[in-house]
Amino acid sequence: AEISAMEQAKAEHSQSVANWGGSSHAGPGRPEAVDWAVKALGKPYKWGWAGPDAFDCSGLTLWVYAHLGISLPHSAAAQANCGTRVARGSALLPGDLVFFGNPIHHVGIYVGHGQMIHAPSTGGVVEYSGLLSDYVGAVRL
Repeated sequence: AEISAMEQAKAEHSQSVANWGGSSHAGPGRPEAVDWAVKALGKPYKWGWAGPDAFDCSGLTLWVYAHLGISLPHSAAAQANCGTRVARGSALLPGDLVFFGNPIHHVGIYVGHGQMIHAPSTGGVVEYSGLLSDYVGAVRL
């Protein structure tokens, strides 16, 4: 018998609840966050900026989620303590905030299929990218 896409996603999401101490039932994701992040593509990286003409990494996520009525601090490390942590190994969903570095120094917005939108660094622009090698975890707002 065929299982529904929702049941399959739920099963994948529940497979692992290790390492980052998150929940395997963190909520449905926020694909509308991706829609807002797409609007920032190509805008320049500028440290300390939170849009609409330029962004740093946490400024991008702050700007996106402000459009959804969710207030975030302007710091990647502080944003890692917002929402519900997604267990390491659990399925990421569009709109999840994904974090990098130890200590945490970078954040992006997961869009699906192993990709995120982020404001990378000085000289760069808001862009699509694969998850970086120093990925440490995610939160769902």
